[in-house]
Amino acid sequence: MRSRQRKLIGAIFMVVFVVVYALAAMMLAQVTALKLESSVLRLLIFAALGLGWAVPMVPLIAWMERRDD
Repeated sequence: MRSRQRKLIGAIFMVVFVVVYALAAMMLAQVTALKLESSVLRLLIFAALGLGWAVPMVPLIAWMERRDD
């Protein structure tokens, strides 16, 4: 697979993933974090949900940046 094809597929996957992840994160925050009394715990949950999308993107970006065979 050529580099341009990998980047196109990866970009489409990223957009779809981030939209789905954002919806799921909002739902989780609504169900769990907003009902907590502790603002420190709420901050930790929001931080984890806010940064959690980046972890699955690392292997995808590495795959997208591979050299052509």
